[in-house]
Amino acid sequence: MAKLYFNYSTMNAGKSTALLQASHNYREGGMLTYLITAQFDNRVGQGRIASRIGIGEEADTFAAGEDLYDKLAARFSRDKIACVFIDECQFLSKEQVWQLARAVDDLGVPVMCYGLRVDFQGNLFPGSAALLAWADEMREVRTICHCGKKATMVVRKGPDGKALREGEQVVIGGNETYVSLCRRHWREAVGD
Repeated sequence: MAKLYFNYSTMNAGKSTALLQASHNYREGGMLTYLITAQFDNRVGQGRIASRIGIGEEADTFAAGEDLYDKLAARFSRDKIACVFIDECQFLSKEQVWQLARAVDDLGVPVMCYGLRVDFQGNLFPGSAALLAWADEMREVRTICHCGKKATMVVRKGPDGKALREGEQVVIGGNETYVSLCRRHWREAVGD
């Protein structure tokens, strides 16, 4: 039975690694997968999903406002896809998450979404909020704070290395910009 999955965590938890491994497992079994990532996130190149441990694959992209149900239906008309994998799903809109849910229900394909749950201010991303509401299954990909506790929050560092409290919700960056922390250490970093 096809389901909509939401695999979430903070930065640097291995979400892309898990996505690439799961896709590999399907392909190793002779099945075709369809990988998609956010169009504007080009840290590792346009249309590429890559992990910090050095593995990566080419992927299709989604843009803001793009109809993902139509995108999947068009792809399925050409190929027998066993599973759809979406990286950086926090950047999906509420409408796009609903389109993915419709694809699961009407096209009968599992859709596995991987992304952040909250931003640097502790607020849900629109795509993450919709996935928390509508996903059939949710799985936390765990990572740890420097103290050894589970990291559930992330801080964005400014040029001086200190945690920022304000700014745009979306700023693309990696280890140079973001640090995953437990709630206690996040509160200390942001001065709460």
